[in-house]
Amino acid sequence: MKKPYENLEKRKATGGRRRSYRGRRKYEKDGYPGEPIIGPHKTDFRRSRGGSYKIILRSDEYANITDPMTKEARKVRILRVIRNRADRDYERRGVLTRGAIIETEAGRAVITSRPSRDGVVNAVLLGR
Repeated sequence: MKKPYENLEKRKATGGRRRSYRGRRKYEKDGYPGEPIIGPHKTDFRRSRGGSYKIILRSDEYANITDPMTKEARKVRILRVIRNRADRDYERRGVLTRGAIIETEAGRAVITSRPSRDGVVNAVLLGR
């Protein structure tokens, strides 16, 4: 699907059509969203401006869980996604996003990191 150019194909205040006067620039290139799921650990690299790279998590089966009562952190297996407020379809597909409630071996936890941007799943245990 072709995406519109940024501020190039809009209408004028009078309602007249404004045609684009140039093509898309490299920095206007559109990327696909990184939607990490539960599975074996896989990461990907996406080039950003300035030649630097971002680590994108494709799938992971472990999360770094912090217990707020004991202040301990440990690596625990993720069993399933219980609730995802970002999108109901993400619940069904098991996509890991920030704010998603996951079932782990230690109990229920809420994801606090942004897995598709940070490359790791960090979570905090919910009250028991």
